[in-house]
Amino acid sequence: QVQLVESGGGLVQAGGSLRLSCAASGSILSINAMGWYRQAPGKQRELVATITSGGSTNYADSVKGRFTISRDNAKNTVYLQMNSLKPEDTAVYYCNAEATYYDGRYYRHSTNWGQGTQVTVSS
Repeated sequence: QVQLVESGGGLVQAGGSLRLSCAASGSILSINAMGWYRQAPGKQRELVATITSGGSTNYADSVKGRFTISRDNAKNTVYLQMNSLKPEDTAVYYCNAEATYYDGRYYRHSTNWGQGTQVTVSS
């Protein structure tokens, strides 16, 4: 199995910055895409940013130019640097990873989610 543990959320004023981290652990053979999603109260979960193992990135239009996703493949960790935060960025942020892991008998592919970390931006 693969576990994802997020950290770095909190309360910040508009215009401020936060950095989220997400570390994957378990009997991991490889991780392909990693990403961040968010869900605001009363809204559906939406993509924020993704990054492949090769470093190709994709961003939601609403965060382009403000957020930067990066990863450390050696540590199986993905980061989200969030600058110029706005109140509309307030949400629970979830880490996601597409992984291949060993279950003791077979190698399996799985889509994994973290438990979520709250980001609150005050106006």
